[in-house]
Amino acid sequence: MIIYYTDGSAVPNPGPGGFAVIKDMKPHILGKDDDTTNIRMEGLAIIAALKDSAGAPCEIYTDSEFWVNVITKWAAGWQSKGWNKKGGGEIKNLDIVKEVYPLYKASQAKLIWVRGHVGHEGNELADTWANKAREGEKLTNF
Repeated sequence: MIIYYTDGSAVPNPGPGGFAVIKDMKPHILGKDDDTTNIRMEGLAIIAALKDSAGAPCEIYTDSEFWVNVITKWAAGWQSKGWNKKGGGEIKNLDIVKEVYPLYKASQAKLIWVRGHVGHEGNELADTWANKAREGEKLTNF
């Protein structure tokens, strides 16, 4: 089983952002955007982990309760309503929702929410590297 930890960062929010995917307790994938939000970076990190797993069984730990809920609870209903919310209203970050949801459905991934910034080693490592990615850090061989 593959274990991932993901996190995203934007400072200020919105502003420059980065995300990190930790695999085997090492930084594995980093991403950067010059004008984004924390929520977008969190979603892109989950997408990167799902793509990296290539359908293999995995657990993805994230401190984004928002994305866990979007992917596991809300997206199915939105999709069945033609990507509209019950009662109307805009679905924020719909481009990311439309990309992540089918990846998740086709995967053997389990999304697990962890409370952020409470000393959870994998989450802290993902947070550190998401901030490094935002600042322009690149991965080298570890």
